[in-house]
Amino acid sequence: MASTDGTIATAASLMASFAERTGLTSDRPGERYLWTDAFAVCNLLALAGPTGDERYTGLALRLVDRVHGVLGRHRPDDSRAGWISGLSEREGELHPTRGGLRIGKRLPERRRDEPFDERLEWERDGQYFHYLTKWMHALDQVARATRDPRFNTWARELAEVAHTSFSYRPRAAARPRMVWKMSTDLSRPLVSSMGQHDPLDGFITCIQLEATASQLSASAVGPSLKRAEAEFAAMFEASDLRTSDPLGLGGLLSDACRLAQLVEREACPRTDLPERLLAAALDGLRHYARLGDTRQPASRRLGFRELGLAIGISSLERLERTERAELRALLAALAPYSELGSEIQSFWLDPENRRSETWAQHRDINEVMLATSLVPDGYVLLWSEGTRP
Repeated sequence: MASTDGTIATAASLMASFAERTGLTSDRPGERYLWTDAFAVCNLLALAGPTGDERYTGLALRLVDRVHGVLGRHRPDDSRAGWISGLSEREGELHPTRGGLRIGKRLPERRRDEPFDERLEWERDGQYFHYLTKWMHALDQVARATRDPRFNTWARELAEVAHTSFSYRPRAAARPRMVWKMSTDLSRPLVSSMGQHDPLDGFITCIQLEATASQLSASAVGPSLKRAEAEFAAMFEASDLRTSDPLGLGGLLSDACRLAQLVEREACPRTDLPERLLAAALDGLRHYARLGDTRQPASRRLGFRELGLAIGISSLERLERTERAELRALLAALAPYSELGSEIQSFWLDPENRRSETWAQHRDINEVMLATSLVPDGYVLLWSEGTRP
């Protein structure tokens, strides 16, 4: 699934439509959604290289500003106003991520006196840890693309507040744990269960952010993430990472690619982790392939979840130059699934399938992640050609 002139043009068209529809390049009142915008930033950076058009980098920077200005502040329908961190206007502009970032859901968060409704909770605002790590990654990609350490500092400030707010110890000597969803002001948990891969995401992202800070000579500015890194590692050490969820599988594959690059740079002390993630993904893919979900009609499929898997499968191509024997053996075992990623991508590139109601209901996230599957380097590559593993 290597990018070609045709796929680059299609990705550019998808991103132009997204930018116009969400007010990034138009006068429309743009609603922001953290997960979608994180992938969109990476896509815009990916398009800047092959097209030679720096306007894409400018759009990525504009999107960062918009996200911070909208999701770093309280909702317009909230009785509270200003930065969710509680900082002054001036300090909030200098440190826009210190209070975390809202998800961007259509409904306000659940009030303290409201009963929990599992179905409704999916539509309510607040903060998700796994969305925050996606934004940390997007900011870090901007930092390396522009050589501006400010974006890495913002990412590390976000990592620090996320670790402090989402993690806890049930008992003094117990293994630390995390909650899945917090209130907008990070004062109370909204969903107390722990996401399966949240600690892993936190661990990898902290290592990545520290590596970039060192590369940009920015380590002295902003917080150290060593404590967060150690606690995240303790959380996932004994956990089962296997899943048959396509979005989760794609995450494992993409994370393995990020980790392999960090190991190659001697930035990650856990040199065994890329293999562990690929082994877990291989087990999950075997099960997922038997389910037959990709043989269902478009009306019964969720594009963005499948496209997350396509993105993960595409990342395997970036590992082909590895000399690690165990990693090469796992890549060989995963090779038969490369066609699955191409099939998912082709299915959703078909205009007829994009007319389904399930696609239209999630159009922004679907189109942005389809674009990521076409130009994945903005998302999966941490360093440019010649430095990849």
